[in-house]
Amino acid sequence: MGVTKLGWQQIGHVTEPGRYMFRFGWLTVAPSDLAIWQQFPNAVFALVKTASAPIDVDGVEEFHLGAFDLREERRQA
Repeated sequence: MGVTKLGWQQIGHVTEPGRYMFRFGWLTVAPSDLAIWQQFPNAVFALVKTASAPIDVDGVEEFHLGAFDLREERRQA
């Protein structure tokens, strides 16, 4: 099973830390996540299921961003 990775564009270029609802569940974005995206807009983060958070009454799961990977912008030659 692969790791789901998310880029800033995929979550709508959020500009504030917080908890956001997406198709896969709730995602908590930390200030440090945003700082990385502001410096490296093409970085992708691993999507991590929050083990300690209970699933809400609608069965929606909680996630946060984990390890990140800095992706170089593709340059045209």
